[in-house]
Amino acid sequence: MPVRVTLDALIVRRGLKARDLAAEIGLSETQMSLFRSGKVKGIRFSTLARLCAALDCKPGDLLDYTYDPADLSIAKDELL
Repeated sequence: MPVRVTLDALIVRRGLKARDLAAEIGLSETQMSLFRSGKVKGIRFSTLARLCAALDCKPGDLLDYTYDPADLSIAKDELL
């Protein structure tokens, strides 16, 4: 999937530790690690909002996308 999580780069630029960020926003270290590695299929908007508030950023600062024509042919059961 061409959506990539870029949270690690932001954490490094801010000089933070992922463990401290997870504690600040109420995530377990395991959940934070799974999100950072891109091994999750989704994230709640409330979690995304807490990350953005803690890092003073926008969702686009945490995620990146590279166009892939295959994304237009996603199965109907994968849509909202």
